[in-house]
Amino acid sequence: MRVFAHAVGVRYDDVFNQTEPLTDRAEQFDMRLIEILKPQDIKVPLQATQKIEAITELVNLLAANGQLTDAKKVLDAVLDREATRTTGIGNGLAIPHGKSTGTSNLVMAIGKAETPIDFQAIDGRPVTLIWLLSSPPDKTGPHIHALARISRLMTIDKFRQQLSSAASAQEVFDIIAQQESTL
Repeated sequence: MRVFAHAVGVRYDDVFNQTEPLTDRAEQFDMRLIEILKPQDIKVPLQATQKIEAITELVNLLAANGQLTDAKKVLDAVLDREATRTTGIGNGLAIPHGKSTGTSNLVMAIGKAETPIDFQAIDGRPVTLIWLLSSPPDKTGPHIHALARISRLMTIDKFRQQLSSAASAQEVFDIIAQQESTL
């Protein structure tokens, strides 16, 4: 989990000032991703074939679904964050994210790439699942907890395999809901 915290750009000990695992802290707050994620904010397949295009496509999806107050601010924040360190954390997953005044609460979108996309991931492999998050600057806690929850889910091999096989947005949502019900 410390590797994950580093990969998404937070210092594990600074955020929690404790030695307990990141996932235990997230579960303490009982965050459920399906309470934030909506099926219409999942795109299968993404049309994009490059990192910036994929991030833009997901931000535009959130904007089209009324999730953002300013899509440009969100896109700029996510791209600025991506420029500091890759959010490709390995196992075919990227979690681009940023804090922005372009949204009034934590929002997320998921895209499943038809063709693997180079995110300069820490394992050197391209990604097929992109989980984008944005939240206002004053809502760091939920943002960090969502990142931790995603990380927790993505460590489950069967879950990753099911997502890899999903053929529709609703199927992706249902797989997440099913897995979260077991945690």
